[in-house]
Amino acid sequence: MDTPGFTGATWRKSSRSGGNGGQCVEVAFLNDRRVALRDSKNPNGPVLAFTPDEFSAFISGVADGEFHQS
Repeated sequence: MDTPGFTGATWRKSSRSGGNGGQCVEVAFLNDRRVALRDSKNPNGPVLAFTPDEFSAFISGVADGEFHQS
């Protein structure tokens, strides 16, 4: 079943997500250029949608350790 408002989106998991007990984030690249994220364990739950610039800033922050917790 699709999340309302995201019907027809093609959701994908990272190829590196195997073997982690199902704790994955899925991503979908939408026709309006937004990038959507959801919890793979709750596919009918909330979805976060970002503009390409927002998603790029998020990925850069992850790569730079901006969200690392000690």
